[in-house]
Amino acid sequence: MIMPNDPTPRVMTAEAAAAWRDGLDAQGKRVVFTNGCFDLLHTGHVRYLDQARALGDSLIVALNSDSSVSALKGPSRPINNEGDRAEVLAGLRSVDAVVVFSEPRATALIRTIRPHIYAKGGDYTVDSLNPEEREALDACGAEVQILSLVPGRSTTDTVAAMKKSSPEAINRVPRLGILGSGKGTNLLGILAAMGAGTLKAEIAVVLSDVADSGILTLAENYSLPGAWVNPGQHPNRLELAAQKEIRDRLRSAGVDIVVLCGFMRILKEPVLTAFEGRIINTHPSLLPRYPGREAWKQALEAGESEAGCSIHLVDSGIDSGEILTQHRVPILPNDTPELLHQRIQEQENAHYPAAISALWRRCC
Repeated sequence: MIMPNDPTPRVMTAEAAAAWRDGLDAQGKRVVFTNGCFDLLHTGHVRYLDQARALGDSLIVALNSDSSVSALKGPSRPINNEGDRAEVLAGLRSVDAVVVFSEPRATALIRTIRPHIYAKGGDYTVDSLNPEEREALDACGAEVQILSLVPGRSTTDTVAAMKKSSPEAINRVPRLGILGSGKGTNLLGILAAMGAGTLKAEIAVVLSDVADSGILTLAENYSLPGAWVNPGQHPNRLELAAQKEIRDRLRSAGVDIVVLCGFMRILKEPVLTAFEGRIINTHPSLLPRYPGREAWKQALEAGESEAGCSIHLVDSGIDSGEILTQHRVPILPNDTPELLHQRIQEQENAHYPAAISALWRRCC
């Protein structure tokens, strides 16, 4: 209920916003609805909200509460509390009403308010919207509009710039986001290097596309934050919703460098742009020879005299990113795929931590 002395009179309950929407609808006017955290308002937000308001006659912004933001983005967020965020949003010329909600998703609000138009930022597509939210939008007949983002203007970019300029950033160690599908052999090598002091880093999160993977068990055994990301229906590809979830989980954990440890699916947008130049992988061949799966078997079957590992940056291709370092492993006369792979993994474990440190020095 809107109180007469409320310093932000355009901050409404869901029920008040729904009644207001009905009044506008009776006048033939269209209500635009969008939702978000908005915990550090910046130029990108202001331009986005201006675009959203221009789609209709009024704009309602659904604002995640403090508890909702923390659940979505981690314990370090929000930067500003919900009262301050609501007041600032309500003061913008483009915003006609603000509704604070505590659920992770805006589904219930969409059902209550029944907007005519739903606006979302360009890091989404219609297909990657949350299924429950999409169902609620379809039920009320809302038109979905995806709006372009302002390059270089995001909360993550702003926070990163602030951290980079702080005195604490000078001696800060990188926060690593680990992605793996199998046993976690590379992660064990990284943990060993951290224990020995040869790699100064923190493990921020461990993610896997395999629910019962060894790497998630390893994370649990070492008391590391770990999570399964549902890859979708395709046996070899990550669906767009999964790519977005990975991006969001890595961001929420404050990850500086993404480290692939036997991750068997290809990363695409929006992960690649969010962590451009900061995703590292080790591949069991001397690239560009034998990209793809089971490269050591390919080398053995081809009669090569040597194999090895390549530590490289990840781009949109298959094992095609910039090679940072390579290490050779001779193929012995009586080698089996298992023996050769074991010796290659020994080289990976020996050299991966140093490559991660070198990438951090390059990034920071």
